[in-house]
Amino acid sequence: MAKLSILLCIAIAFMLSFTLREVVAHTGTATFYTPPYVPSACNGYQKDGVMIAAASDAIWDDGAACGRKYKVKCTGATNQSPHPCRGKKYVVVKVVDYCPSGCEGTIDLSQEAFASIADPDAGEIKISFHHIACRNMTSPLRIWVEIWQWVSLASLTFEVNIPMFVDDK
Repeated sequence: MAKLSILLCIAIAFMLSFTLREVVAHTGTATFYTPPYVPSACNGYQKDGVMIAAASDAIWDDGAACGRKYKVKCTGATNQSPHPCRGKKYVVVKVVDYCPSGCEGTIDLSQEAFASIADPDAGEIKISFHHIACRNMTSPLRIWVEIWQWVSLASLTFEVNIPMFVDDK
């Protein structure tokens, strides 16, 4: 029985190592910028669509942020705007530009990306965000990974509450 308890603890730790990095989100602020979106610091005159962002020094990482995708969620107002969050729960943006020193937000979203999660009249919003690392995987594999993360998180939620008894024989 003691071996089973130890094995269960190891399994929980293993599952936690896969899910914890996805659960933790960073907080900051977002602003927006308007077209034209080219040239950009990452891709020059290449057009990257409109669900894009410029990274501030906080996430720029000496240019390593280029091409990274972030899931950004509006969490509230930074000014007098009473309810700036609206529309979709979150937006996924690709970093294509650098927001120079003095940038007002952690992430400077394109006008379209900002408007999909918040009222542009707010100008600046509080956000939670996290880097999405696995979006270039093939679809079936990505779905399996997302299901595994959900199942392992659900398993952790249920298994933590189960009392463990060790037979002292």
